[in-house]
Amino acid sequence: MSQPPGPTHEPPYPGPPYPGATPPPPEYPTASAPPQQYPGGPGPGGPGPQYPGAAAGSAAPPYPGAGATNAAPPYPGAGSPAPQYPGTGAGSPAPPYPGTAGPPPQYPGGPGTAAASAAPPYAGAGAAYPGGTGQAPHHPGTGGLPPQYPGNPGPGAPGPQYPGTGAGSPGPQYPGTAGPGPHGPGADPRFAGQQQAEPRPFVPRPTVAPDDLDYRHQGSRVHLASHQRGADATAVGQLATQIPGALVSLAVVSALALGICGTVVGWLVVVAWVASGALVFHRPTELRFARHVLKLRTPLAEERARLEPIWREVTARAGIEAGTYELMVENSDDLNAVAVAGHVVGVTTYSLNKIPSSNLAAVLAHELGHHTGGHAWAGLLGYWYSLPGRLAWAFTRGMARIALAVAGVFSAAATGLLVLFMGMFVVAGFLVAWYITVPLVVAPYLLAWAGRLGELRADQQAAALGFAPEMAEVLHHFQAEEDAAKTAAAARGKKLQEPTGLARLLSTHPDNYTRLRALEPYLQLPR
Repeated sequence: MSQPPGPTHEPPYPGPPYPGATPPPPEYPTASAPPQQYPGGPGPGGPGPQYPGAAAGSAAPPYPGAGATNAAPPYPGAGSPAPQYPGTGAGSPAPPYPGTAGPPPQYPGGPGTAAASAAPPYAGAGAAYPGGTGQAPHHPGTGGLPPQYPGNPGPGAPGPQYPGTGAGSPGPQYPGTAGPGPHGPGADPRFAGQQQAEPRPFVPRPTVAPDDLDYRHQGSRVHLASHQRGADATAVGQLATQIPGALVSLAVVSALALGICGTVVGWLVVVAWVASGALVFHRPTELRFARHVLKLRTPLAEERARLEPIWREVTARAGIEAGTYELMVENSDDLNAVAVAGHVVGVTTYSLNKIPSSNLAAVLAHELGHHTGGHAWAGLLGYWYSLPGRLAWAFTRGMARIALAVAGVFSAAATGLLVLFMGMFVVAGFLVAWYITVPLVVAPYLLAWAGRLGELRADQQAAALGFAPEMAEVLHHFQAEEDAAKTAAAARGKKLQEPTGLARLLSTHPDNYTRLRALEPYLQLPR
């Protein structure tokens, strides 16, 4: 509802006019300070603009909506008319707030949605202006200050200043302004309940480990070695150890192929299986194996930006072409890396983001040693050719367990006869084909021993490239993790089971102290 026009006769004001008259000014509702002076007034004690009926011939300034040609008095410090409250002027919408696209927030008790409705009445308002008694339109409980916004801390506290008001006293910024918003530091509780644009949550970027690597070959010409890869004694030993398993696999594949597919097609299957070992050196096949079997992935842009300079420095020191190998990443919280087949070097996200660049370079140099020594491709090739024999052995053991379980249901005598039959079969195998059965039994221990030698040789390769101290730091980190696990188990009243002698013989990695002792000649430490 719009405000009525200015009065044409003297309204029944209970008191004398504004300050300057002989009687004291009327009491304002719960006010503790004199009314706010309008611009141009002489200040306290001087005659302010007279309200209707105060003195003959002195027209009072009309209120908003009183007349079509008379503008409302401006706010203090503003050079333009005060913004109209909703519904005060016919056809004149309220000015938008700075930075907002919608209407201003509703005042206490406002209608909420209707844009053309009248300004919400204040406490004790009558049919005309707030107060309803003919007094000046002071807002209750504010002492003449602008109306309080929703969530104002209390009576007497100033509301947020409009842009341009109060020189030198910046009020709380509105949404979209350059200053701190109500959701930023120093949020103003008076804005509670208003619809504000929620700022994006701050997501801290993951911290990157320090880059302390000596890039001595950066920007210089790199001397490439004449042999980019090879096969040292460890790789040859791994291949030799896998020969019995490969012969068993050949027998299994031949028996199945010839029995199922016939003579011609069966021999074609056998030849194809023998030739399939070349896929170990086929880069697309290696990448598929790394992705789907080992769960490695291509590095992200930021990961590659950190990984590739370190890798180029490592390969430059070794005289190896950096593009020969494919860098990949494993999502893991362990400090680890892996050399796969002939062209893949994988590193965990923990190693990539949490350890210094010099330690990461030592880890990569260790994996490069596995590649240049032929450990990676020899191990995978031997595993591939022994896989059919492993599957046949697993199937045989499963069937033996099932047979023993079934025999146990009927009687103990049947179980005993079955065990006796299996034992005679094993003994016959050792007597007739000892050159196959004995290596098959000993092969796991020989492969573990070759693996331990390969780890020591890879450590020496990294030390020869100048990463002996960093490699020692990585090994100390491994030992600290083991000690922490033992301490945590002891705190829970448990004890970690130490590996037995047989388990240590089957381990493919030597213990940390053995590796540290092997690095001492490169560290120039006294024994």
